[in-house]
Amino acid sequence: MKKLLFVLAAVALFSSHDMYLKLDSFFLQPNTAANIQLFNGTFDKSENAIARNRMIDVSLVGNGTRTKVDTTQWSDQDNVTILSFTTGDPGTWVAGVSTRARDFGMEAQAFNDYLKHDGVLDMLKSREENGLLDEAVVERYSKHVKTIFQVGSTRTDDWQTALDYPIEFVPISNPYDLHAGDMLKVKLLWQGQPLAGQLVYVDSDQTDHGHSHDHGDAADHDHGDEHAHEHGDEEGHEHGEEHGHDHGDEAGHDHDTEAEEPHHHDSAAQYRTDAKGEFSFKVTADGIWHVRTIYLVNSEEPGLTHESNWATLTFEVDHGQEHSHAEEDHDHAHEANSGIPGYAYWGGSLLLIASLFFVFMKNAKSE
Repeated sequence: MKKLLFVLAAVALFSSHDMYLKLDSFFLQPNTAANIQLFNGTFDKSENAIARNRMIDVSLVGNGTRTKVDTTQWSDQDNVTILSFTTGDPGTWVAGVSTRARDFGMEAQAFNDYLKHDGVLDMLKSREENGLLDEAVVERYSKHVKTIFQVGSTRTDDWQTALDYPIEFVPISNPYDLHAGDMLKVKLLWQGQPLAGQLVYVDSDQTDHGHSHDHGDAADHDHGDEHAHEHGDEEGHEHGEEHGHDHGDEAGHDHDTEAEEPHHHDSAAQYRTDAKGEFSFKVTADGIWHVRTIYLVNSEEPGLTHESNWATLTFEVDHGQEHSHAEEDHDHAHEANSGIPGYAYWGGSLLLIASLFFVFMKNAKSE
């Protein structure tokens, strides 16, 4: 009975949390105040804020320049960690956060549940095949998250910037050139090199007004319920200090009890990277898209049994926003197309009409 209670407590307390960078809108105006939210839990709900000393790197990349963010720009509100900054010139921007590694011990059943719920299926299969399902573990984990957002209407190449995190997603094309129905190819890097054969999961929060082009492509990739177990970096999966199984960044190996609800891990499409570390998925509708993976391997370091690195990527597709930018650009179309300022065009036209009228009147008097 005591062991059962421990397992139940581990599932509830040591449940993992994913970490995501989110914005209310991923389309921002140039040179204005803005916020990026760091969620620590599920994509829809943050379970706890992230301690500043957990952040090894916080970067903003725009117009070819990478800027390190000062910790004083962060604040906490309702379990969400908020980065306040001022946008720069128009372009496609990148923001990233990388967290410090932490160690945490887990009983065998809690670890097995975490592997199942978070979709770390290769490691779960290995434990089954090698008779290790009853073995407790000590895992070292860290998390590395990115978001891509659009400032103004000008597209730049910053979206393809690799932040040199231990693990990270890098799209092959600009997500802000996408329309619903398009395919997006993404590369997964481990220590700067393509990571082949890795399971990744893709999901979205679709907008109510968004365009949809769902041809069933994503449904062909296991949606499995393997994802329910969310990693909480600061309070949940934080190995040790922040709570029980809190992998140091969020809130703990959060075995998501809401896995049956939409927009949680059970609704995600499952993919596996190819030999080039790449995978492709169809952007079926407007909305906020998020990609995630957990790269977990056996460790030979004394005192450890496993090491995991978590990665997520977020961006938004919004057909309406694209039309809005197009209308802004249209305001300047006459000047751009003719090369003549509007005031000069109309002033010259009036002068021409007046001149013709003067000539007409002079000829009339002569007759």
